[in-house]
Amino acid sequence: MTFRILTLNPISPRGLARFPRERYEVGADIQRPEAILVRSAELHDRDVAREVRVIGRAGVGVNNIAVDEMSRRGIPVLNTPGANANAVKELVLGSLFLAARNLGAAWLFARALSGDDAAIDEAVEKGKKAFVGFELPGRTLGVVGLGAIGVEVANAALGLGMKVLGYDPQITVRRAWQLSSSVEQALSLDDLFAHSDVVTVHVPLNDDTRALVNAARLKLIRKPATILNFARAGIVDEAAVLAALEAGILHAYVCDFPKRALLDHPRIITLPHLGASTLEAEENCAVMVVDQLRDFLENGNIRNSVNYPEAVLPRVPNATRLGVANRNVPNMVGQISTCLAAERVNIADLLNKSRGDYAYTLIDADGELSEAMLERIRGIDGVLAAYIL
Repeated sequence: MTFRILTLNPISPRGLARFPRERYEVGADIQRPEAILVRSAELHDRDVAREVRVIGRAGVGVNNIAVDEMSRRGIPVLNTPGANANAVKELVLGSLFLAARNLGAAWLFARALSGDDAAIDEAVEKGKKAFVGFELPGRTLGVVGLGAIGVEVANAALGLGMKVLGYDPQITVRRAWQLSSSVEQALSLDDLFAHSDVVTVHVPLNDDTRALVNAARLKLIRKPATILNFARAGIVDEAAVLAALEAGILHAYVCDFPKRALLDHPRIITLPHLGASTLEAEENCAVMVVDQLRDFLENGNIRNSVNYPEAVLPRVPNATRLGVANRNVPNMVGQISTCLAAERVNIADLLNKSRGDYAYTLIDADGELSEAMLERIRGIDGVLAAYIL
């Protein structure tokens, strides 16, 4: 079988090279694709072909994808957590130094100097007092969100001599193993703000995190504090940050999301969404998402999905694999098994996982599976998609 992959953005050649040419057609003009590969292209207003089985995002954020609609259609949306973690970590640390030493404003001051060297020297001696900063050792960094990026930032900050507080009630076992034991646990977001000199956010934007940094929490923070936002613009209430800067509550705000209200403030540094903008990060994301797309299309395995459960089942030799996405309702596996039993098909291995309103089943069956049986499974109330792999 040949798989068709539609690319909606330029993707690193290193990643695309991992699609075997004899089995995959890949390009921006592919018709009736089984998979879509995307970076930042907007999919909300785009018709997604009915043949599409999976969408891969070469990056972490999926705000450009209609995830709820894809879930209802039985289409897993995959992303690449951790592939750009080092790139974002380095930018966060760089922004920390920018803020601590007022380097943005100091550079602009120096660039605006005029006259001969004597005049410049005199102006420097008079002006440098305006850019007195602070050193990092002994300061407390609060890290909100301990995923791939947050863990790397927390561990690196310890190496700079900072005390680190972390908050993430949904931290995974994998990330917990990676996190230094010297990172202290904050009891709540309010607790983290109340004990931090610098706060950096590394969480997705959703209803729970929108305006997570707000006026109420800024009143709790140690003064004057610094806020770093390299996650999503909406996580920070910009009006509250501007008011806190004017009130002396904040020393600086550094973010990756330029907005008109932020551009001209002397204690705000805005960068043009550089978080994952390194050649290494783009390659890492492309390689990771291509491997995940192939594993799903060829084996039905789901890795790093934002809407369906993690589901990885080693294949039974000489078995035929069936993958089923469905609503998470009772007796779904029983109904699928009944369809197989009606054709005297034996189940060699089975995996069923659920996540919220949706579930996913992988079955390795002895012998062939007919198209007629597949259509009966698709006809079960609650089944959203089913494929023979």
